[in-house]
Amino acid sequence: MPSTEVQRIVLLVLLAVVGYLLVYNWNKDYGRGATEPAPRAAPDAAAPAIAPSVPSAPSPAVAPVEEPLVVDTAGDDVPGEDLAAGGAPAEAAVPAAQLVHVRTPVLEAWIDRAGGDIVGLQLPAYTEAIDSDVPVRLLDRSRSHVYVAQSGLAGRDGLDRSSATRPHYVADRSEYRLDDGELTVALRYANDTVSVVKRFFFAADSYVVTVEHEVVNNGEAEFRARSFAQLKRDASRPDAGGGGFFMGPRPYVGAAFTTPESRYEKIDFDDLDEGAFRADVQGGWAAILQHYFLTAWVGDPEEVNAYNGRRLGDGNYAVGFVGPELVIAPGAMASASAKLYAGPKIQRDLEATAPNLYLAVDYGYLWWLSVPLFKVLEAIFSVVGNWGVAIIALTMVVKALLYPLASAGFRSMAKMRLVMPQMKRLQERHAGDRQKLTQEMMALYKKEGANPFGGCLPLVLQMPVFLALYWVLYESVELRHAPFMLWIDDLAAPDPWFVLPIMYAGSFYVMQLLQPPPADPMQAKVMKMMPIMFTVLFLFFPAGLVLYWLVNNLLSLAQQWYITRSVEKAAAKTA
Repeated sequence: MPSTEVQRIVLLVLLAVVGYLLVYNWNKDYGRGATEPAPRAAPDAAAPAIAPSVPSAPSPAVAPVEEPLVVDTAGDDVPGEDLAAGGAPAEAAVPAAQLVHVRTPVLEAWIDRAGGDIVGLQLPAYTEAIDSDVPVRLLDRSRSHVYVAQSGLAGRDGLDRSSATRPHYVADRSEYRLDDGELTVALRYANDTVSVVKRFFFAADSYVVTVEHEVVNNGEAEFRARSFAQLKRDASRPDAGGGGFFMGPRPYVGAAFTTPESRYEKIDFDDLDEGAFRADVQGGWAAILQHYFLTAWVGDPEEVNAYNGRRLGDGNYAVGFVGPELVIAPGAMASASAKLYAGPKIQRDLEATAPNLYLAVDYGYLWWLSVPLFKVLEAIFSVVGNWGVAIIALTMVVKALLYPLASAGFRSMAKMRLVMPQMKRLQERHAGDRQKLTQEMMALYKKEGANPFGGCLPLVLQMPVFLALYWVLYESVELRHAPFMLWIDDLAAPDPWFVLPIMYAGSFYVMQLLQPPPADPMQAKVMKMMPIMFTVLFLFFPAGLVLYWLVNNLLSLAQQWYITRSVEKAAAKTA
């Protein structure tokens, strides 16, 4: 019958497994229930669900907005009317005809004619969960969630100077569909003094939407205004894209900017509670990040834009920029444009959109190692077509690069096994003289070429790679919902059947049999517990990471067995 200590360990492991199953199934059954949206049946039916709640328009020329904007300058660096100061009108249902619905292969967007804001956007290629058909909804404006991309003209003569009114644009159609090539959606507004065409440029394979304001001055005086673009969002944390995994880090949800002082600067919503953020940047971008996805306004690279982030009076947050002042003579025309990226954190797409935007794929302090690891992993995937197989191949590449150093560590461990009988005799001979025992053991190590700390070298070498790959799996949207084989349908989520962690524990245990047992009895007990502790920890780690560590262990086991056998044979011949 197993000893009491063994029974206690087994009981603790079983309790940990049962606790994990309870948490895992609770999250699966109830964790997304409050945030997962219902599928949309048809475009007309979808519009009210994703659209904002705003009052009906008081006149054909202007329409109120339900939330204030943030525009802090009106011209010549003189503070103008703060559009965030006004109160929000009472909510009312938005007519479906007020929305312009645009569908491309990668984006589905809803544009509100009142102001020309993108008030809804979802990604058909990405679903909320691996077992769901509901696409990720990135932008939304409803009673429960506010996340919109706004743009317009502010300043002295701008059309968006007040929180009470926005220009009410006229569109040629309410439905647009793009299957290939490019598409332009034009909204028009005119009064006695100015004509504005607000154009949205879509491409079939791009997550970038270019927004352009073309302004013609029909009056007799100069027209002065500033273009602005901003993202407005509440502080809620919807499950779009996934919220990580149990015991994993909490995904960052907040703002980020690029500035002359910092290529990538995160500004948490809590920081905006304490004070506004401002920076003048040549070109630049302002983004709101969440796990796997982001939205970002990118300014004209030829202009110096005033970026800002702040908390609004209603509790929402706004980040964006105000462009230079447009001064348009009577009868003249001028234009201003900005780019909106709304989609997954695909590094090559972010690099092509704006300088430093790819840094939004935040790999932490080990980014210098994570980036090349991902590049190699992506290159292997382009050949094999399976991210799990790519992880196995990457493990073999890393193992080959570290082979010489790891071999030295394993050779030292093998020699330590050979000197263990002599060490025991020394411990018996000098049991009462600790100093003498230490001196004799050091002399023995030197004579036999053994290093008691050499066995730690393989593990130490692997830890930076392990941590860097952890962030690659956690942050790279390419691995989100990526299947491997059989029961593993998501390499970025834990193994639901614990097969990989258990296999890892078995490989770890066999490796320990090839290692010299520690001289200290307490240390020996700790080492026996290591496979169990790592197994419990790996229950909550992404399957892709456990796959990497398992394959690494198997390769290390083969290497250690070969080196140990070689050393023992050489010692036998010498004897």
